[in-house]
Amino acid sequence: MDLPRSNHSISLGAPPRPLAYLFLFLHCTTLLSFQAPALSTIATRNTNDLQALLSIKAHLYPPESSSLWGNENQTTHYCKWLGVKCGSPQHPKRVTALDLDSLNLTGQISPDIGNLTFLQRLNLSGNQLQGYIPQALGCLFNLQFLILMDNALEGTIPTSLANCSNLVLLNLDGNKLVGEIPMELGTLPNLSLLLLARNNLTGVIPPSLGNLSSLVGIDLSDNNLGGQIPSSFGRLVRLKNFTVTSNKLTGEIPPSFLNLSSLCNFYVGDNQLSGVLPSSMGNTLSSLQVLQAFNNQLEGPIPVSLVNASRLEKIVLCYNKLNGLVPRNIGMLRNLVSVCLSNNLLEAKQGEDWEFLTSLGNCSNLKTLDLSNNMLGGMLPSSVAKLSTQLTWLGLGQNQINGNIPAEIGGYINLNMLRMDHMLLTGIIHSIMEKIDHFDVMEVPIY
Repeated sequence: MDLPRSNHSISLGAPPRPLAYLFLFLHCTTLLSFQAPALSTIATRNTNDLQALLSIKAHLYPPESSSLWGNENQTTHYCKWLGVKCGSPQHPKRVTALDLDSLNLTGQISPDIGNLTFLQRLNLSGNQLQGYIPQALGCLFNLQFLILMDNALEGTIPTSLANCSNLVLLNLDGNKLVGEIPMELGTLPNLSLLLLARNNLTGVIPPSLGNLSSLVGIDLSDNNLGGQIPSSFGRLVRLKNFTVTSNKLTGEIPPSFLNLSSLCNFYVGDNQLSGVLPSSMGNTLSSLQVLQAFNNQLEGPIPVSLVNASRLEKIVLCYNKLNGLVPRNIGMLRNLVSVCLSNNLLEAKQGEDWEFLTSLGNCSNLKTLDLSNNMLGGMLPSSVAKLSTQLTWLGLGQNQINGNIPAEIGGYINLNMLRMDHMLLTGIIHSIMEKIDHFDVMEVPIY
């Protein structure tokens, strides 16, 4: 990925003090000057790289039935060891990548990894590593990809990572990290993906992350982050994926997000957000494909402008306090696959209030429509039987709807969930009773 460089400054808080940089310089210099006892190495081996690899090996434990590098250090150049790649143009025997992912390794990351100063990619994902992430990683000034996801790493995120100015991908997803997200990460000029989901991070989302002008995707989901979503994120004009699901975030959705015309996926569900959905969001977020904000405290109407976000595929706004009518022209969104609006205060009192259902008949890819547990009333429109034949989930239960169940619903051959409980409806659809898994169910769907 070719990402341009640009100058940045932290908007809130002071930059790292010069003494901190001096300490890191001295620490890295100490690492680089380390010389282990002489080994029977071939002349072309770099002592620092070799000793670092041997230290890494000493800290990692493969399954009993296998070994990591075995006795290869005695017979084979380390550039040919499992997961080791060399190849800097000016230094062809220096280690540039270490890929030891999904090997069921246990143990810890050796701090001597800071000696691999030509390292561009470190991938230790999918193992069972424990202990802390070494501060010495901040000595890897050429590092572009740091992938440590799906381990059991503990402690805090090292602030020294801010010194890896070439970093493009930082993936610490699925560990046991604690503490706050370092504000210093906001100084990384080339960072494109920041993935910190599924940890135990606390504190607030640093506003300094709004300085990451190269950022394309950020995933902070499944943590314990609080506070508000920083308005500074509205400066991230390249941002396509924003995910903060399952935290403790409060406040409103920042109006500055309306500046993000490149935003494709907006996941803010399962928080404590309040306020209303911006009325013009459909006009400005022209690239939006997923709008997910379930289980919050959002109020007000569903923005009519959403019908202008022509790429929308999923609208998941269930478990809020949304009121008013469902936009009648919602079927203009021809790419819709899922519409989940259950457990709100949405209304339909007159026949024309149900025009949205007729409009949804234009969405040939629609698979999920859940309107259950709202304040929808009146006669059940016949258009309920004229939706996509791809429909697998239809939820209308716990509303105030009356009338007959159209027999044509039996044409939904792919339907496996039908909710029409707790309403004044008549008629039984024998043709699909044997085809669906549940009828008149009380379970809540998982989104």
